[in-house]
Amino acid sequence: MHMSKHDNQLIKITTDHGPTGFVFFMAYIGAVVYFFNQEPHFWGFIWALIKAIAWPAFLIYHGLQGMHV
Repeated sequence: MHMSKHDNQLIKITTDHGPTGFVFFMAYIGAVVYFFNQEPHFWGFIWALIKAIAWPAFLIYHGLQGMHV
């Protein structure tokens, strides 16, 4: 939320990303579970958190590479 003051009036600017954020959060949780199932120990969990953050970048890279862009 951003508040601006202009001529003694406050203008309230808000954005709502709730539904999109929920979808991305659920995708992240699903990726953590998927990667953790491959190596079910403490360091496997830490590595799963890192992989869950990075996998969308690899997906886009290989998708664009496959389309010869």
